Amino acid sequence: MLVDAFGREVTDIRISVTKRCNFSCVYCHDEGLGPVARPTAPHADEMTPPEIERIVRIAREFGIRSVKYTGGEPLVRPDMETIIDHTVRHITDVSMTTNGTALESRAESLRAAGLKRVNVSVDSLDPKAFRDIRHGALAPVLAGIQAALRVGLKPVKLNMVVFKQTIDHIDEMIRFVGHGEGLKLQLIQFMPELAGQREWMVDIDEVKRDLARKADRVLVRDMHHRRIYGFNGAEVEVVDPVYNREFCFNCHRIRVTHDGKLKGCLNRDDDLVPAKSLDDDGLRAAFRKVVAQRVPYYGVHVKDYPSRTAPRESAPPSAATPRSSR
Repeated sequence: MLVDAFGREVTDIRISVTKRCNFSCVYCHDEGLGPVARPTAPHADEMTPPEIERIVRIAREFGIRSVKYTGGEPLVRPDMETIIDHTVRHITDVSMTTNGTALESRAESLRAAGLKRVNVSVDSLDPKAFRDIRHGALAPVLAGIQAALRVGLKPVKLNMVVFKQTIDHIDEMIRFVGHGEGLKLQLIQFMPELAGQREWMVDIDEVKRDLARKADRVLVRDMHHRRIYGFNGAEVEVVDPVYNREFCFNCHRIRVTHDGKLKGCLNRDDDLVPAKSLDDDGLRAAFRKVVAQRVPYYGVHVKDYPSRTAPRESAPPSAATPRSSR
């Protein structure tokens, strides 16, 4: 097991398989590494399935037990089923984040390859607002969500970035999730330190207080101590890393860029450890190095942002015990 200098065990790995994407979202930060490329022929610097499998195999040696694939948009790669099939030979808990546009046609083959569940990015259920934010069509995404549910890629988590353009769409999204068995909603704080546009930010703590006032119950998840808000069967979770030291203190994930560099933090680009051309021993050393470089809070590298001391909500129960929030 890899453990950093602050006692955080590394249990998860997130692997970007491409920088290419068929959307052009206004808030995109491309894993903190710069602009996303539009779909073209596969890029020469993208890792091959055997290269990805080798990283997964070494990760398994270190006790890492879950893999999430991301991009860009991973399904611009026609070989994602092969990548997943090779992954589950070593680590069986495999998930993927996608924009959903190709999910309807590939959900069944992805499930057959060994994919367990998906996160689908959906920022609004209004087609015009969706297009304004993501520069793509909503209908194929909704069809992809239904296909994922149908083949058993559950739970299907809907990722909604919370910023000025989406704040008025949250209630409708909660209702949508409440009417779909197997759906969950993740409200993800907009990250201006990666995407710019600080004026788009909203008060995420006020969003959380509003959820707590309206929810039937509030639970606490072990990971990051995130609160889960229940609405008539729907589960809503807030992912709020910005200025949030506790979020980082409870982070157990490292990352791999599309071109084979290990990375200790989404919000840093100064900690990259090249790994693509290394032999197995060199790759093991790269894993150890990237974990050794982890810091307690990425904010030490973001000097112009204030520290965040969020007003406390009322003391929540344990993760196993629901409560009324009214």
